[in-house]
Amino acid sequence: MSYEKELSAAKKAVSLAVRLSQEVQKSLLQSDVRKKSDQSPVTAADYGSQALISFVLEREVYPEPLYLVAEENAEDLQKNGAEEFLESITKLVNNALASDDSFATFSLSMEDVRKAIDHGRSQGGSKGRHWILDPVDGTRGFVKGEHYVVALALLVEGKVVLGVMACPKLENHKSSSSSDKDGCLFFATAGEGAYVQSLEGDSHPPEKVQVSNIENPEEATFVESSHKPIPIHSSIANKLGIKAPPLRIHSQVKYAVLARGEADIYLRFTLKGYRESIWNHAAGAIITTEAGGVVCDADGNPLDFSRGKHLEHKTGIVVSTEKLMPQLLKAIRESMEEEMLRHN
Repeated sequence: MSYEKELSAAKKAVSLAVRLSQEVQKSLLQSDVRKKSDQSPVTAADYGSQALISFVLEREVYPEPLYLVAEENAEDLQKNGAEEFLESITKLVNNALASDDSFATFSLSMEDVRKAIDHGRSQGGSKGRHWILDPVDGTRGFVKGEHYVVALALLVEGKVVLGVMACPKLENHKSSSSSDKDGCLFFATAGEGAYVQSLEGDSHPPEKVQVSNIENPEEATFVESSHKPIPIHSSIANKLGIKAPPLRIHSQVKYAVLARGEADIYLRFTLKGYRESIWNHAAGAIITTEAGGVVCDADGNPLDFSRGKHLEHKTGIVVSTEKLMPQLLKAIRESMEEEMLRHN
């Protein structure tokens, strides 16, 4: 089945949202960073990006109803003292809409924006169509002026069929501009490969991307989150003979560099009890898979995005190439067994 209309809408929505996010990041102060109820950071870019994408999708995929599984909700924006913050978000959204001829006549009220944000309350699942959105993936990196992405995917009958991911801090090698701010827009549709183009929309057509073809794991580039080092990651890397230190990057940019062949292994083993949200992986997973990569859990099983807002996988998320995956899974099994013995 073709998803041309949906892909076009997703690319437009994400491009507008990242334009909004870039404007926020340019002038972001520490005092502009708020805490959600779970104490994680959030900014006007998170809310504004979600409102903007919700608004664009609702109009571009008409007459289908919009079901959106997204990270943010407007609950904190209804509390006392939040009106000024919501007003600033609304201004950002309207400025972004005004920059596109298709939406220049629209002017959203604060209530319109609040409702658009709250479109993201779908629970997902194995039936119907659900858009999956992380409006600013890697907020900690975003706040520091580092890597982040705007990530959007489409789930149809429990399968991710489309992904679009804007990486504004990732250099676009094919850009005709000398600026290092061009950024990249990655996209993929099931069965049709993965592509990258400049966020600036320069004259170069989208370029197909492919994972690396190295066979020796000792030569692999290892990438992980920019948080505290995870001991089991080091154990796995040692078993594979990887000498180089890991490349640490915030957000789903890790999927992008792997899809483009600039990294070869991405591991994500988290603390016990942590549940992975589908919006942190859906877009990146299909882009990497369509680029020839493999995305699975620590047992080698494909990730299941059909179980609701969270991934019900076994320990660890593993991303690599078909050539490296057998050796990687073997090293993972050995490292996990050693870790279990240490804790028994």
